[in-house]
Amino acid sequence: MTSHQEISPTATFDLVAYLTERQPQIEAALDAAIRPGYPDTIYDAMRYSLLAGGKRLRPMLCLASCELIGGSIDSVMPMACALEMVHTMSLIHDDLPAMDDDDYRRGKLTNHKVYGEDIAILAGDGLLAYSFEYIATQTQGVSADKVLKAIAYLAKASGANGLVGGQVVDLESEGKPDISVETLTYIHNHKTGALLKACVVCGAILAGATDTQLEKLSKFAHNIGLAFQIIDDILDITATQAELGKTAGKDVQAQKATYPKLWGLEESKRQADKLVAEAKAILAEFGDRARPLQALADYITDRKN
Repeated sequence: MTSHQEISPTATFDLVAYLTERQPQIEAALDAAIRPGYPDTIYDAMRYSLLAGGKRLRPMLCLASCELIGGSIDSVMPMACALEMVHTMSLIHDDLPAMDDDDYRRGKLTNHKVYGEDIAILAGDGLLAYSFEYIATQTQGVSADKVLKAIAYLAKASGANGLVGGQVVDLESEGKPDISVETLTYIHNHKTGALLKACVVCGAILAGATDTQLEKLSKFAHNIGLAFQIIDDILDITATQAELGKTAGKDVQAQKATYPKLWGLEESKRQADKLVAEAKAILAEFGDRARPLQALADYITDRKN
């Protein structure tokens, strides 16, 4: 987690206080969601990566979106935990030698470096499968049709039409000198953006959002998802390994197409800022209830890791 001193509150909303309140709730819920069990190795491996810290941005977005629509934190917490499980699965698999091949994540050895590639793959599989079981069995106070709609949305975001598809095009694009902005944007709208969008949309679905509200929140999430990835590309160049908690300079090493490579650092930052400004404006009509989401949008471009 970035230190509180590095987070700038937005307008009159105190993001530091919001994160200070929400983060322990999320950590406790994640710890309770998957308890140690047999076989010990798989549960240890799943918990190792799930409880390794991090910004918890995805569960935060889910909770904030639910609150914006008027839902309760308790009703959406299983979904928030499930989203972090899916995200953690993607990190475990992304770090494998066959993918991005990284030894560190969140300042700790990656899952396969501790448990081996075989268990790391299975730990990711276990988290993905359990995420949907957890939503289905633990969500309380929400109608079955809303739970089903949210599960379907998350499943689509997690598969070949979402993060899996984005990862495939990302792998196929490595080392190619002529990757277009359109292809790069496809990769990140799917590999990163699809799950971020699911965080915002699924929280709102469970809270009973209308189709019009879901459309606005989807546009907001689309923008912040792309901004998130642009900043990731920038940080891979400008931040240290200690700041990132993972190996710096991996994109250049892998000859990946990135926004700074296509646009330069200054234009990339400008584009990210523009996306966030547009995202915040989309939520203006929600008034004060939108402030947590708007502040989290600013955090995406202000973060150091």
